[in-house]
Amino acid sequence: MNVFVTDGNSRAALAITRSLGRKGHHVIVGCKRSTSLSSCSRYCADSVSYPDPACDSEAFIQHLKILVEEYSIDLLVPVTDVCVLPVSKHREQFSSRLRIPLPPDESLRIAADKNRLIEIATTLGVSVPKSFIVDNPENIIRSLYKLDYPLVIKPSRSRVPDKNGWISTSVDYAETPGELEEKLCKMPTPVFPIILQERIVGPGIGLFYCYHEGKKIASFAHQRLREKPPSGGVSVLRESVDIDPVADGYSQILLENLNWHGVAMVEFKRDLRDGQPKLMEINGRFWGSLQLAVDSGVDFPAILAMPTSDQPDTKNTNNTYEVGIRSRWLWGDIDLLLMYLFKSSRQLNLPPGAPSRWKSLRKILNPFGHNLHYEVLRFSDLKPWLHETMQWFRN
Repeated sequence: MNVFVTDGNSRAALAITRSLGRKGHHVIVGCKRSTSLSSCSRYCADSVSYPDPACDSEAFIQHLKILVEEYSIDLLVPVTDVCVLPVSKHREQFSSRLRIPLPPDESLRIAADKNRLIEIATTLGVSVPKSFIVDNPENIIRSLYKLDYPLVIKPSRSRVPDKNGWISTSVDYAETPGELEEKLCKMPTPVFPIILQERIVGPGIGLFYCYHEGKKIASFAHQRLREKPPSGGVSVLRESVDIDPVADGYSQILLENLNWHGVAMVEFKRDLRDGQPKLMEINGRFWGSLQLAVDSGVDFPAILAMPTSDQPDTKNTNNTYEVGIRSRWLWGDIDLLLMYLFKSSRQLNLPPGAPSRWKSLRKILNPFGHNLHYEVLRFSDLKPWLHETMQWFRN
């Protein structure tokens, strides 16, 4: 099968390339530049460049259509939001024989909009943090002192368009009304609406799924052990765990309601106050730590690439995987190390009960561990790690 994988510089694209290349598929990797993390893999058959979808999504789609025809692509796998959203919007422009494993466009956009997702989750009885929606800064000024602190400041979308392209957003925190007002007033208008949420203290739970037309065909779970920044962000060390039945029930309610198709990551935090998982977000795409699922025995890319008739039916499949497998993103962990070394305690914004700075440093400096796999660094496929290393030093 000829497979086109976008976003070649993402770790998820590398995991997809390695998985499908090992299975004998002909994997073509696309990126803004022809040389990327995934294109360096021995499992990449060819690599191409395309216009930056963040700058010109229309040009990206037109060029992608040409590449799909030129390489006789059977399966198109958009990896990050910047490619997933335009491909979803313009999917009708591609040949009907091309498989694009994405949910309905409206479902994808609901999942990408945290505001709409919270509304639907609440309607369906899914547990969510207490939330307050801010349409613009003026609407919150009179209520600043009525809110409970600390607060999490969450833009509704991780990327928002503006006249100059795209604005990347991130989660922030406010300890006081004055700090909240200052941060909200600095935010550009296109970023609104903003969600203000109570800060949930507890471990993150990641549940991962592959669906076919509203029916689950594979699932997996991991727990984050370290994140950068340590206040909450991208996981740099994570471990496969048993699927939490409550979080799994919530996830399936949401994904079935959205008639999901393809892969999804549903994130929760277990609230230490009551032990209950609280919904954080749904990512309707492959996730950065995908390699852990593959290492643990759930090969999502291979499942997604199967012909529909061969895909597993979870009613007749145990969907078992190995629990206790750990995956470490080395350069991400080194970024975290530098944060602990050079940032103040206030800048780190550690949650209550977090390990001390020095205890965290000792753990990061230990290169070994039981059932530990390095995510990018693989001696059987070393070039991607060498490429990543050079990029890290350049940046």
